[in-house]
Amino acid sequence: MTRPHPRQRIATVFGGSGFLGHAIVQELAAKGYVVRVPTRCPNKAQGLKLLGKVGQIFPFHTNTLSDNALTALIQNCDVVVNLIGAFTEKKGASFQSLHVKLPARLARLAHGADVAHFIHVSTLGADSASLSHYAKSKALGEESVRAFFPNAVILRPSFVFGPRDHFFNKLAVFSRFFPFLPLIRGGKTKIQPLYVGNVAQAVSASLKQKKMQGLTFELGGPKIYSLKEMMQLFLKTTEQKRPFLSLPNWFVHLQTSFFKLFPNPPVTQDQVRFLQKDNVVNQEASSNRAGTLQDLGISAIALEEILPLYVPRAYFK
Repeated sequence: MTRPHPRQRIATVFGGSGFLGHAIVQELAAKGYVVRVPTRCPNKAQGLKLLGKVGQIFPFHTNTLSDNALTALIQNCDVVVNLIGAFTEKKGASFQSLHVKLPARLARLAHGADVAHFIHVSTLGADSASLSHYAKSKALGEESVRAFFPNAVILRPSFVFGPRDHFFNKLAVFSRFFPFLPLIRGGKTKIQPLYVGNVAQAVSASLKQKKMQGLTFELGGPKIYSLKEMMQLFLKTTEQKRPFLSLPNWFVHLQTSFFKLFPNPPVTQDQVRFLQKDNVVNQEASSNRAGTLQDLGISAIALEEILPLYVPRAYFK
């Protein structure tokens, strides 16, 4: 692939056709980047073209992840962003392959291609000692990226919300058809939900200054909620009344074992393990070479401002 114009900056966004990817592709396009979006589902990605000017965003159909194919996708790039990940494992798409091996390959190839910026989006709660395979694989993925691209910027967002998010849209479906809302761990887990647009801003902000290179940023919203409080806010926003049912551990284990039979389980045992630990920004993050959203010059948008815009009350009446 050749550079379309000597003054144009190019970004390749892996995972750009997803929920978070849409926001990041739009943000980079707004900053003047020509954006490449590799995808195995071209129909799913065609709408991305509308997020920029004519000819600015290019979804590329690819069914191969060979080194040659990946190198072609990042050739002449100024920025490579990796968003690829999954909340559940599937056949041929394990946490190890998606969160550890693939990021390592992308970082290695990007470094070999002299890409100036590599941004890897991980998760808040990534921990190599975690009992959650998801959280552990995310931490190992960060290490593998650093091994090949030491100056990579790593972003660790908390639960990301916004139109097409996973949490509130699943909750919307559940609350329409069930007379109660289940609580795991009594709904006590602390969460610092972050607006998807703020994550996109963090990506572009991390490109502005050289001093940002090689840093990790823990990203959380302006307010910490318990899981129960987030669900209560959802009910208040949608003007619904639903009782909460605190599920004992043995029942959750039994239920998630049954859900293994589903092609897309609503919740997994590993997700339950992940929820055993609070998902909030470490207030002493700076001691671990980590920054925050504020260090990137971004003011977080509150959940209360955005939630009513995509879970309208009329939907539930």
